[in-house]
Amino acid sequence: MAKLYFYYASMNAGKSSHLLQADFNYRERGMATMLWTAALDSRSEGMVRSRIGLESDAHKFTPETDLWAAVSDAHAASKLDCVLVDEAQFLQSQQVWQLARLADEAGIPVLCYGLRTDFQGALFPGSTVLLGIADALVELKAVCHCGRKATMNLRVDAEGNAVKQGQQTEIGGNDRYVALCRKHFSEALRA
Repeated sequence: MAKLYFYYASMNAGKSSHLLQADFNYRERGMATMLWTAALDSRSEGMVRSRIGLESDAHKFTPETDLWAAVSDAHAASKLDCVLVDEAQFLQSQQVWQLARLADEAGIPVLCYGLRTDFQGALFPGSTVLLGIADALVELKAVCHCGRKATMNLRVDAEGNAVKQGQQTEIGGNDRYVALCRKHFSEALRA
């Protein structure tokens, strides 16, 4: 039976690398995959990219994308063995349910990778639904500068100071975000 998986972590935990490794493992065995990433992330240019240099072409989803229809059409044309979604925190609620339907009705395993929380410690909409309905939840680990597990994403300005307010989503990498343990995240916000 196919399952819906949610691999979540803070920034810099290797989510995209893990996704690309899973994709490689399927393809190495002659299986067909379909990769998706958020169109919102303008840095991706239709690619899943890891910080260690791995990358692969991907379809881009927007809030309007009907993932059930898009994947079902592709599956009807040529059998798919797995669907992999990067930046899953940007999925809409109905899109997560569409991915669950792909696992339940089409029998296609769906592996979603994304952030659990934003720079204020709040859940992203896509992550909320994935945490609620995924068959399997897998936390990938990142490390804070103190050596503890990093679970939080601190947004910083150009000088490295904590940003405490703003839009939930602001695209950026190591220049804009720092993965921290909860203790150091809280200290940075209080400073």
